[in-house]
Amino acid sequence: MRWESRRKGFRAILEGQSCVHPASVFDPVSARIAESLEFECGMFAGSVASLAVLGDPDHILLTLSEFAGQAYRICRGSKIPLLVDADHGYGNALNVMRTVEELETAGVSGLSIEDTELPRPFGSRGRAALVSLEEGAGKMRAAVAGRQDGSLVIAARTSAVAVNGMKDAVNRMHAYQDTGVDALFLIGVKQKAELEALARAAGLPLMLGGAGAEIMDPGYLASCGVRVCLRGHQPVLAAYLAVHETMKALREGTPPGALAGVPDKSWMAGFTREEAFARWIRDYLG
Repeated sequence: MRWESRRKGFRAILEGQSCVHPASVFDPVSARIAESLEFECGMFAGSVASLAVLGDPDHILLTLSEFAGQAYRICRGSKIPLLVDADHGYGNALNVMRTVEELETAGVSGLSIEDTELPRPFGSRGRAALVSLEEGAGKMRAAVAGRQDGSLVIAARTSAVAVNGMKDAVNRMHAYQDTGVDALFLIGVKQKAELEALARAAGLPLMLGGAGAEIMDPGYLASCGVRVCLRGHQPVLAAYLAVHETMKALREGTPPGALAGVPDKSWMAGFTREEAFARWIRDYLG
């Protein structure tokens, strides 16, 4: 099964000795581009999904069905192992089980479930808050229980370092790694002293998001047990800027043939499988 081979490839990253930076992808073509550039894996974030599907900021307005649908399109259209940000699992622990079922069926290789209180409750005034450790651990246990393919990677994600401090972060790491998850996904680690303390407390491979510049050295990250480290989601922003600049130039009268930064048809044909379709048309349509 093609999903299983990709999942095994993603697990090999966690079991290895290096730290990889995933390609931030948002649709099948962006995933194929990442694959052509030999990225080890792709990352489909909740914030990117909100942009690509709704055109909205990341305020947890996207539904599970919308997110899983786009994840499926990416998995169907490419061969790269895909890690996805499943936010808070779209509800309580039972919703988390459903989330894992849907994303596993969509073909993802790994997913993270976080302990942030989402959507933000009335009166929070924009301040992030976490659910209790007990509720967070319950969600992680539910995620593991919802998994049917044992090769699917489940990561327990927490922003405790930034929200509640190091002591709570370590407590949550200890609680979550006892639930059967495969990795710990830490958000907001900025300093070497923080990462080294967290690495000593970790009994599982680490993933990082929102990491500080001080620690963004692949060799150093690898030595601390970090196997996946995000670097932001610049590709989708760059893509939208290119669309804006091209439309603006056309609107202002630039002839199509004089546009800057537009690839020729042969470049795009490689990512839309033109040669394969020509062969299929010849073989199957006569």
